[in-house]
Amino acid sequence: MEMITLVVGASGATGRLLVEQLLARGQQVRIIVRSTENLPNSILNHDRLTVIQATVLDMSDAEMVKHVQGCNAVASCLGHNLSFKGMFGPPYRLDTDATRRLCDAIRQNKPTTPVKFVLMNTTGNSNRDVTEPISFGQKCVIGLLRLLLPPHVDNEQAADYLRTRIGQNDGEIEWAAVRPDGLIDEAEVTEFEIYPSPTRSAIFDAGTISRINVGCFMADLISDDDIWAAWKGKMPVIYNKDREIADTDSVTR
Repeated sequence: MEMITLVVGASGATGRLLVEQLLARGQQVRIIVRSTENLPNSILNHDRLTVIQATVLDMSDAEMVKHVQGCNAVASCLGHNLSFKGMFGPPYRLDTDATRRLCDAIRQNKPTTPVKFVLMNTTGNSNRDVTEPISFGQKCVIGLLRLLLPPHVDNEQAADYLRTRIGQNDGEIEWAAVRPDGLIDEAEVTEFEIYPSPTRSAIFDAGTISRINVGCFMADLISDDDIWAAWKGKMPVIYNKDREIADTDSVTR
């Protein structure tokens, strides 16, 4: 069966790498982007790509339902621009509102099999479905981020929507929230490790993960049912493999 994935945030630094990964795996890909100027011709001219030039939050409900129709998966790589306006100006709940509206659109289409929803999130956000030890110092910093940095609250609320509103037993939507640590740029996919929870402090001992590895893992989740079965309903943390001794709880790719 032909796989169709809708990607929002596809013009971003990680989103376009995810799109490349999905196209390389033979998928049909739909992207919603405000502008195509950041996308290379190798993507734009691909015969399996459909470009929808629009702003996600400005779409009508009917338009959203139409674009999600027939999709086996939806991936969100949305993020706030790293500028003063992007960090402190509207839309304050870009990720959360987009996640909610996309999930509503999936439900409106009444899929006969669950649609995968893959959210790009952050290690600065804890998974409150499980016990994740956090130091007092990190709790203090996270508390300040909630007060001072709207995008952090947005990241938390987007994941919380999936955890609490979709949950673990929904018949129409299954989800995973991928939590990369410190993002870096690399040209090629390298070995990386996936953990159920952070193994280091996102504030005081952050690791690194390349954007291309994040795109690869998100594409793995979408295209490989065994990998999806291992991580659905969870918030996997991803690091580049850079330690001599691998943790027994990790999965190396």
